Amino acid sequence: MKLALIRRQFSATGGAELYVQRLLGALAATGHETHLFAEKWQGQASGVQFHSVNVEGSRAERPLRFAEAVNAALQHERFDCVFSLERTLRQDVYRAGDGLHRVWLQRRRQFAPWWKRPLVGRGAFHRNMLALEAQTFDPANTQRIIVNSEMVRGEIAQHFPDFPQERVHTIRNGVDVRRFQNVSRAVARQRFGLEDGDFVLVFVGSGWERKGLPWLLKFMAGHSDDTHLKLLVVTKDRMRGKVPPNVVLTGPLGDVEAAYAAADVLTFLPIYEPCSNVVSEALATGIPVITTSFNGASELIDSGINGHVLNDPGDLATLGMCINHWRARGRAVPVKTRLSLDLELNVTLTLQVLEQAAKGA
Repeated sequence: MKLALIRRQFSATGGAELYVQRLLGALAATGHETHLFAEKWQGQASGVQFHSVNVEGSRAERPLRFAEAVNAALQHERFDCVFSLERTLRQDVYRAGDGLHRVWLQRRRQFAPWWKRPLVGRGAFHRNMLALEAQTFDPANTQRIIVNSEMVRGEIAQHFPDFPQERVHTIRNGVDVRRFQNVSRAVARQRFGLEDGDFVLVFVGSGWERKGLPWLLKFMAGHSDDTHLKLLVVTKDRMRGKVPPNVVLTGPLGDVEAAYAAADVLTFLPIYEPCSNVVSEALATGIPVITTSFNGASELIDSGINGHVLNDPGDLATLGMCINHWRARGRAVPVKTRLSLDLELNVTLTLQVLEQAAKGA
C-alpha cells in the first residue's frame, strides 16, 4: 500500500506523536510505502519519505492554506490511501484526534465569564476552522473517520448527521505501558522534594483554560493548611497569579513517568478533551484518575475502582470527596482498568481501517 499521511507539524520526540511514530514504524515494517506531508518536522522516521508543505499567512489563514497546499501536492502522485491527522479538504481516512472545534467553542462559552461569552469564537481563525471542519466531515470528502472516544463519535452524530455512523471507527489512544511501570516511587519522590507521608496529586498538561488547572490551584489554595496534601504540576504553561505553597512546579518533563510514579492520584479537570493521553498514562502507572465527563478518556474510568468522573470541573466539594476516597484507601495495590491501554492494539486497529479504505471496502 502506498500511503500519504498528513500531519501539519511532526515531532519525532513529542509524547502526543508516539502514536504517529508507532504507526509509521508498523507501516515500514510491513512493507508499506509511506509519505509524510508536513509543514514542519523534527527528527527522522525510518522508511518514510518527507514532503515539505510550505505555507504563509496569519494564524487565521494558515490552517486553510495548509489544507489547500496539501490537496495540491497530493495531485502529483497517486496513493492507495490518504490518511489525515489534520482537518483537510479531501482524504480517505481522517483521525479526529482533536475532536470537534465547534464543541470546544461551546465548552469555552459554557465556562467563560458571562461578559466574555459573546466574544468566544468570533475571530477569523475560528470561522476558518469551522468551515474547514465542515468540509472534512462531509462524506463526499472523507471515506472513513477514526475517533478516540465514544464521546467524539456522539458529537459527530449530533453535528454532522449526514456522515454515516458505520463509517466512524472508535480506536482508543494507547500508551507504551511498560514505560510507566518501571520507575522507582521512592527515587521519584525524592527528586521532587516529597515526603513519604505526603498524599500527592499530579496534573500533567499544557493549556491553562482547557485542562482545568485553575480549579486545581484554587482547591489547593483552600487546603494550604493540610501540610501532607501536595499537587505536582507538570506543564510548560506560565502560572497566573500566586501559586499556593503546597503546589510543586516541575516545568515540562522528558520523563513524565517519574511524576506519575511519585503521585497517588491524577487530577485532570478539562472542559474539553477528546481523549487525553494523560489518563491512559496514569492508569498504566497504576494510580487512579479524577477527571471530568468532558474528557473522552473518562470512558476508561469505573467509579471507585480506578477513579472518579466529575460532571462539573468547578465542583471543588465533590473533588475533595473523591480525593478523600483515595486518600483513605491508601496505596495498597495498583488500580485495574478493564479496557486495553496498549499502544500496539491502537496501531493494529488503525492499520485495519487504512487497509479497508485502500480497498474501497
